[in-house]
Amino acid sequence: MVWASLDILTVVAAAILALRLRTVLPDEVPALYVVPHLIQSSPRMLFFYIGWFAVCLVFFTRSYGLYGPIQNRSGLHEQRMTMQATLTSGLLLCGTLYLSSGEDISRVVIALVVVLSAMLLCVRRALWRRLAYRRFRDGIETRNVLIVGAGRVGYALRNHLESLQHLGFRFKGFVALTEREAESGDAEVIGDVRNCLSLARSLFVDEIFFSVPAEKKLVIKMVEEARAAGIDVRVVPDMYDGLAWNAQVEYIGQFPTIPLHRKDFPMGAFLLKRALDTTLSALALVVLSPVMAAIAIAVKMDSDGPMFYKAQRIGRKGRTFTCYKFRTMVQDADRLKAELEHMNERDGILFKIAKDPRITRLGGFLRKYSLDELPQFYNVLRGDMSLVGPRPPMAAEVEQYDLAHLRRLDVLPGITGLWQVEARQDPSFDSYISLDTAYVENWSLLMDLRILARTVGVVVSGTGS
Repeated sequence: MVWASLDILTVVAAAILALRLRTVLPDEVPALYVVPHLIQSSPRMLFFYIGWFAVCLVFFTRSYGLYGPIQNRSGLHEQRMTMQATLTSGLLLCGTLYLSSGEDISRVVIALVVVLSAMLLCVRRALWRRLAYRRFRDGIETRNVLIVGAGRVGYALRNHLESLQHLGFRFKGFVALTEREAESGDAEVIGDVRNCLSLARSLFVDEIFFSVPAEKKLVIKMVEEARAAGIDVRVVPDMYDGLAWNAQVEYIGQFPTIPLHRKDFPMGAFLLKRALDTTLSALALVVLSPVMAAIAIAVKMDSDGPMFYKAQRIGRKGRTFTCYKFRTMVQDADRLKAELEHMNERDGILFKIAKDPRITRLGGFLRKYSLDELPQFYNVLRGDMSLVGPRPPMAAEVEQYDLAHLRRLDVLPGITGLWQVEARQDPSFDSYISLDTAYVENWSLLMDLRILARTVGVVVSGTGS
């Protein structure tokens, strides 16, 4: 939906630009209608024809598969199909003008709209593809892949994916389909098909590729389990007769594949969430910079040690990042933690002491009003975190997670979240996990806005940790 909206906005921009260009053309050209006269006489008809062109463009663009992932087509093919969709829509527009006898509509304006729309769409798609490729090369928003079958086709597929780093696929290992493959001693064979889904969850896998023929019932069962886990499944064509009839072949680079299952991804809501994160975090850093400077000076004067506490945290899909906070504890707090394990008041993996002796005088105040977390707006701006999401865990915590607990790492961690506003003082680890999992499985932009609104009340009331 978001891409269709962008296409419509592109057509609107092309129409505005076409009208401006028309006004600078010489009025004495005999075959041209003057635009001011056109606007005064029948603006509604002009808007109708431009709207009809936009609808046709969205229809053909969707039909040509241009709203799918960019990995499924080359840049040249995308440009060619964009031109084809635009010109086909332009021909339908011309036919509509002919049949409706739209004599008051300037043909020059129509021609400019079609040409400018094609140019703007091609430029926009090329810029987006270049940005996406850069993010993939930097390891951002990549797709982790498991390949079922460690034979000739499997290795060819692995080599092909690794040669196309810009497409964003990251090979995680082979899954053996036969005992011979499992006992081959190949270090890249990390399991067999019986524990494929468990491996996929533990490695944050996004797609499973079947590179060799397998029993039809096994593949169907795998697809059903993958659908429940939110994992996509593909097969190499000509290997599963009857299983993927009428399915469209998609190319990963030059390698043909057939998608058996693809989870729905709310791209529009995701982009709005990221836009909200970027806007609010940048605004917060600017507006709160005097407050943050005062806190940094106060922390430095209150006790020995750095102003900021930097710690390695686990983010989305197990990615490690540096999380920033104002220091609220004594300088050797991490070393003293082992000596205070017997005082832990939380269940299981979590660690919390109500009157922690490591907390400084100023630190207690900062924690009460969550002021120590203000530097995390920088993490949000960098894309390591979001405003709303599960709390970023330490690596030592993740090592103790069960397989089901890894579900909370499917999204970006957040400064605030459902657990922080619902049960921050609840010592139960099960409650902590269940609330985070509920957030991941039921996420919506409206839920984020509600959590942000409730966070304001939590901060003002001073019920922070």
